[in-house]
Amino acid sequence: MTTVTTRTVAYPADNLTMIGHLALPAGTGRRPAVLIGPEGMGLSDVERRRAEALAELGYVALAFDLHGGRYLADPEDMLARCLPLLADPDRMRGIGHAALDVLRAEPRADPDRTAAIGYGTGGAVALELGRDGVDLRAIATVNGLITGRPGEAARIRCPVWAGVGSEDPIMPPAQRDAFTAEMQAAGVDWRLVVYGGALHAFHHPPVAHTAPPGVGHHPRHAQRAWRDIVALLAECVPVPD
Repeated sequence: MTTVTTRTVAYPADNLTMIGHLALPAGTGRRPAVLIGPEGMGLSDVERRRAEALAELGYVALAFDLHGGRYLADPEDMLARCLPLLADPDRMRGIGHAALDVLRAEPRADPDRTAAIGYGTGGAVALELGRDGVDLRAIATVNGLITGRPGEAARIRCPVWAGVGSEDPIMPPAQRDAFTAEMQAAGVDWRLVVYGGALHAFHHPPVAHTAPPGVGHHPRHAQRAWRDIVALLAECVPVPD
């Protein structure tokens, strides 16, 4: 296992002071970079560990913040913040750009070889960066199959991978169909993986607080989705030998 260095980074976005988690791989040279967006509850140890796992693979990884250092364990608090955010592409893009600027300013990160992955609200932020025409090598979104403003998906410049649980009531078949129709009409290189029997946030380990209805962990599919994302990164933004 390679040695990973981590540190917290504070930066402004959405009129808040965001607190991200940066993970650096061993060595001194530049490496491809990955932005990681959390579920609507906000940045937690789950995303921090994923950033560190990517750093072990040789990536510079930044798990970004959504709520100014807060973790919104109460579903009502989470929805009160996330629903207006998800309805405002410009706010999502602002949050994404602020984090991406921090990541690309890191001396170990190669700003020309960057990917964005995210879960739920964080996945929607990753997609909005693509719709804003940001030069990314890959986008991955789990549970975040949010459609954008008409025509803007044509600005996506990289492959898009999406994962969703077949039993996800928050991202039902109609939402999946709208998302894939948008990607297809825009000429995006897209893939959708439907994980059979999985609910919303199936990738996320069980939490110690109340979860919204339709949310549930699926250990096997969580591992499969992670492997699929790692394979996407290896294909689109490989770590040099």
